[in-house]
Amino acid sequence: MEKRRVVITGMGTVNPIGHNVAESWQAVRDGVCGIGPITQYDSSAQKVHLAAEVKDWDPTAVIDKREVRHMARYTQFAVASAKEAVADSGVDLDSVDRTRCGVIVSSGIGGISTTESEQTRCLQRGFDKASPFYIPSSIANMAAGQIAIAFGFKGMCTCPVTACAGGSNAVGDAFRHIRDGYAEVMLCGGAEACVTPLSIGGFTSMRALHVGDDPARASIPFDAERDGFVMGEGAGILLLEEYEHAKARGAKIYAEVVGYGATCDAYHITAPAPNGEGGARAMQQALDDAGVAASEVDYINAHGTSTPLNDSGETAAIKAVFGQHAYELAVSSTKSMTGHMLGAAGAVEAIFTALALEDGFIPATINYKTPDPACDLDYVPNEGRKAGLRYALSNSLGFGGHNACVLFKKWEG
Repeated sequence: MEKRRVVITGMGTVNPIGHNVAESWQAVRDGVCGIGPITQYDSSAQKVHLAAEVKDWDPTAVIDKREVRHMARYTQFAVASAKEAVADSGVDLDSVDRTRCGVIVSSGIGGISTTESEQTRCLQRGFDKASPFYIPSSIANMAAGQIAIAFGFKGMCTCPVTACAGGSNAVGDAFRHIRDGYAEVMLCGGAEACVTPLSIGGFTSMRALHVGDDPARASIPFDAERDGFVMGEGAGILLLEEYEHAKARGAKIYAEVVGYGATCDAYHITAPAPNGEGGARAMQQALDDAGVAASEVDYINAHGTSTPLNDSGETAAIKAVFGQHAYELAVSSTKSMTGHMLGAAGAVEAIFTALALEDGFIPATINYKTPDPACDLDYVPNEGRKAGLRYALSNSLGFGGHNACVLFKKWEG
């Protein structure tokens, strides 16, 4: 069977640097840092005081107030982003076969803030007094479920839970689902909201988070002084569409999805395999899937978490796949601006990668200061730049050894 083409026709996001795509992309172009002191709870008794929070969030501006009461924060972000993506796509939902429309939305942890608040409440009142909405609002698949309900999408609806690779797995899986003939339209991406005492404490105790108080030296991917990531939150949702379906309705197309690779390190519960071996295989898979040579890739939106092992391992993986061309392409981490949104990261970064292709602009790795001999590629330090781009790769690597890479092509008609 001939593989069908898949294009991006709608996008939506809520994240630490914007409440929609236009605002977020302008912030990326301007190199805005979304990191600041934690405001959602009193963090004074903990070591970590910084996070990349969604600012001034009022879900009732985009979601009915009655529905908001039964949605965890991560689901609110996802539904708001999905509404933007559908509106942006211009698709007439009354004219599509909704049994051929699906949803794949990841979350690494789901509604953990709801779990924490219910635990506290039940310790005081008894566990049989738990809210009847606790389970259906907190489980990790509910963002996908709520989006399907909101738009009546009756095709495949699922939630890959692959830690920090989840958002990219969702986009890649949706791409394959359309390409292989199972759907015409898919809403896909990821959502996360775990700036909470337990989440921050858990990541702090495993020494994964940065513990300083200077936002400008907190999330510093590929910098020699990096020492941990900054927790972020938000959502990114893309509307993927089979090309002929999009063409028939005259849809605006942002970019084409052309390749996807997914692998496992099978090595360690948190540490990446030496030299990023699993990530390298995922990148090569994405290239092979698209039939694209490594020399044709112009830009990589790196996983780039600002942890010592990830950034050096990812750099080694890029060199293994791209050889000498690794020194000629651009590599940047937008986590320097957004922090690490876990299950939402790959989805928001897919949006930024598609816009980089459309706009001919490479995002910067902001707040970069001290070179690391183990990280010696072009990380687009501190200032983004205009560039003619044709192919761009987005990398996501997660705890458990999960690796997902999606390859995008500039839309050329």
